[in-house]
Amino acid sequence: MGKKQNIKGRTPLAVAGLKNARVAPRKVRLVAKQICGMNVRHALAILETTRRNANPLLEKVLKSAIANAMEKDGKIDTDELIITTCEVNKARTLKRFRPRAMGRATTILKHSSHISLSVG
Repeated sequence: MGKKQNIKGRTPLAVAGLKNARVAPRKVRLVAKQICGMNVRHALAILETTRRNANPLLEKVLKSAIANAMEKDGKIDTDELIITTCEVNKARTLKRFRPRAMGRATTILKHSSHISLSVG
């Protein structure tokens, strides 16, 4: 199963997710652990300034969760939203082959991940 970060005492207001993102779950978890439990605006600032391959994906999912919260409860203040749950699971793995010496082949595994964020 995937690793799940949860902030206790907060009920999630809105959830957003992304399936089959072509970034390895290990790389996404590094960034997800960093922003979990933070204020939404502060987390967006971190995602925009740091350089990781997972940042644009997490930023897109976070903005979607904010929009879902606004749609669900129109009078909510987005500055008070906190990321309550960050979940990154392993998705399908693409298997590719690379030719090697003496007619052999080596397997190359291209990992994908499922990303889920909730704000509350």
